[in-house]
Amino acid sequence: MAFISVKDVVIEFIKYDESGHPASSKKALDGVSLDIEKGSFTAIVGMNGSGKSTLAKCLNGLLLPKEGSVSVDGMDTKDDEHIWHIRSRVGMVFQNPDNQIVSSIVEDDVAFGPENLGIEPAEIRRRVDDALKKVGMYEKKDKGAHMLSGGQKQRIAIAGAVAMRPECIVFDEPTAMLDPAGREKVMEIIEELNADGITCILITHFMDEAAEADRIIVLKKGKIAADAAPDELFSDPALIEELGLDLPPAIQLRDKLGLDKSVNNIDAIADAIRQ
Repeated sequence: MAFISVKDVVIEFIKYDESGHPASSKKALDGVSLDIEKGSFTAIVGMNGSGKSTLAKCLNGLLLPKEGSVSVDGMDTKDDEHIWHIRSRVGMVFQNPDNQIVSSIVEDDVAFGPENLGIEPAEIRRRVDDALKKVGMYEKKDKGAHMLSGGQKQRIAIAGAVAMRPECIVFDEPTAMLDPAGREKVMEIIEELNADGITCILITHFMDEAAEADRIIVLKKGKIAADAAPDELFSDPALIEELGLDLPPAIQLRDKLGLDKSVNNIDAIADAIRQ
């Protein structure tokens, strides 16, 4: 059984007129079905308005489908009895780190989630220290969050999710507001978390980030337009163009050099050239 199962999900947003009557509606997700296996690394991409962030919020019950279902380890997100179990298993990291930080001191912020789960203080201490070390921010634990850069704040947000000890973390465009150095560090952390066995789901509009995943799902107008491994998806430039996406620079370079289609990033290209 898949860890996360999405079946025929429909999410519809309704716009009301001044008198409170429905004026128009739009299906942000229209019959989406997919399974996410435990321990996998999945990227979800698509043009603006394709439904990426809406889907992300469905995966731990922040949004409930009008039609269809979402289940986490067999628990339906519509079942109030299970919603806190679901959210303890599926963590979320959002685009703007300032919207996620709830405390003025770094370690207090990371401790917020475990405290709300009723974890014993000694265990919270261990979790906070472990999470901060995992994201390379342990030395900043006593600092004020307002003193950190955007990239550092995002790493604190990730540490807050990690301290909850989830089995899965959904990253909703976590690098969109960061500079290249910050983006690179966050991607390194995501890859390390996945290597440690955490299921990672990355919503992104950077195709070079999506290339690092095991699987890429492309959304278009609320529907799944493609679902493939990176080497398979990027081997069809015409499809990428049709979907309104760009080939990652590394893939463009790979194709110009005539390298194998399984080469998906700069490091792999460098290794192939050395050989």
